[in-house]
Amino acid sequence: MSRVCELTGKRPISGNKVSHSNHKTRRRFLPNLQKKRFFVPELDKWITLKVSSNAIRSIDKYGLYTFVKKLQAKGQALDVKL
Repeated sequence: MSRVCELTGKRPISGNKVSHSNHKTRRRFLPNLQKKRFFVPELDKWITLKVSSNAIRSIDKYGLYTFVKKLQAKGQALDVKL
């Protein structure tokens, strides 16, 4: 399973690991993904999503249905079937 947030599309990025002697080697920065179940009262059902912690905070603030509709209006929501 890929390390991509299903709502926001956050994915791993690459950068440098910098040692104390300023030696640089390549590394990956992984997003903080969690597998979480959400209840959507508008649809009266549970949905399991792999989302970033940032998306979980936004869902707590706005609600899942409103947050997904807002992302779809921007053209950002990925693989969500509501």
